[in-house]
Amino acid sequence: MTGDRYYEYRHTVGFEETNLVGNVYYVNYLRWQGRCRELFLHDHAPEVLAELRADLRLFTLRVDCEFLAELAPFDRIAVRMRLVELAQTQLELAFDYLRVNDDLLVARGRQRIACMRGSAGRTAPARIPTDLARALDPFRVAGPGRG
Repeated sequence: MTGDRYYEYRHTVGFEETNLVGNVYYVNYLRWQGRCRELFLHDHAPEVLAELRADLRLFTLRVDCEFLAELAPFDRIAVRMRLVELAQTQLELAFDYLRVNDDLLVARGRQRIACMRGSAGRTAPARIPTDLARALDPFRVAGPGRG
């Protein structure tokens, strides 16, 4: 995915994110994906935040993370998010985790997200909001026929 534009969230690993032997507990990688996604909305699609307070729901359908190297307390990481696919009601995001001090790729992840509208347990699939699609477009993974 190098050469593509990405949204980046930086984080310093804390002791509370590690297990007894000092390795980062896997669930934190998933938390960092979520945090990256939230900050992206804040920075690039604040209109969508208002819709989330109303009836828009973003459901994570699938999440995964492949671990390539260990992280330890006080490692600085960059979580880089890109858009892989944008369909009518769903999108897929890719995440690269790099250790900042040596630019080592330590993990890769993905999320599949469905857009729904409704409340009180009654939701239905909905189109991806135009503001969200527009905000994500510059971060699309380059592929055949693209950039």
